[in-house]
Amino acid sequence: MALLTIVAPFLNERDSALEFATFAKRLGAEVKKLHDLDLELVLVDDGSTDDSIKIYREKLDGQWRIVELSRNFGKEIALFAGIEESRGDYVMMVDADLQHPYDVCMELISTLLADDDLDVVYSIRDDRHKQSMKKAIAGSFFYWMINSKQRFIIPENAGDFRIMRRPAVDALLRVRDRRRFNKGLYAWTGFRQKGIYYTPDVRSAGATKWSRLALVALSLEGITSFSAIPLRFVSLFGFVIGILGMLYGLEIIISTLIFGADVPGFPSIMSAVSVLGGLNLALLGLLGEYVWVAVSEAKDRPLYIVRRLHKSDAKG
Repeated sequence: MALLTIVAPFLNERDSALEFATFAKRLGAEVKKLHDLDLELVLVDDGSTDDSIKIYREKLDGQWRIVELSRNFGKEIALFAGIEESRGDYVMMVDADLQHPYDVCMELISTLLADDDLDVVYSIRDDRHKQSMKKAIAGSFFYWMINSKQRFIIPENAGDFRIMRRPAVDALLRVRDRRRFNKGLYAWTGFRQKGIYYTPDVRSAGATKWSRLALVALSLEGITSFSAIPLRFVSLFGFVIGILGMLYGLEIIISTLIFGADVPGFPSIMSAVSVLGGLNLALLGLLGEYVWVAVSEAKDRPLYIVRRLHKSDAKG
């Protein structure tokens, strides 16, 4: 019998653990009945400080493993740890907070199994139209930037909620980026992919772990990992400033030598110093982000460290 692995990273989700166990039990029974699939659960504790692991161990049924990381490594790395622990012929990633609807989970599975030519079925959030105009513009600009001049396209508003066949999983595991932006890596690996629109459910308990600062940091991770547009933009801007500076200098020479105009020195010098100084500092900061990504990759540290592996066959 083929095996379906559900991968779910979590951080301090004790309040939703019981509901997740119920969700997994229902899903396991349904996929076995409809698709003749066995189910295994791989949960990844990304440095929880509560007793989430204890509750999961008590409430989960069937085949399950909990990868307890030594500290908080971030969701991108925790998800990779779960995928690496998976053994299924099919691997589906969901959130432990149960914002991914059960019906959509079944739709992803059914869509993949119904077409042997498909390798990946991913979900696309369909509720982004409710966000503010400022966020919508920023999101569109972000995806334009990382998709510009690429040989692959990162689907807008697609996330980790997806199901993959084993060859696609194995290809993803070969990509050992330490500064990970999973949305980009899914697209970079290629394969035949299809998107399904969905509206996420309300969290079953607790609050989101994603702050605005964390989202900005993740966006910066995506830009520095998949786009050179910012560097080219700053280079072009510097070139334009240089041309304008030359033209302004030529105007000063002509005005002084031919027309005898009195050119104020201090304001013009301060303007030039401010513009060029600010531009240089911005460029140095941008270069620093790219250099930091390169340094992180060159250090060759392990992506994560496992403190303990909990298994269903060792429940007692």
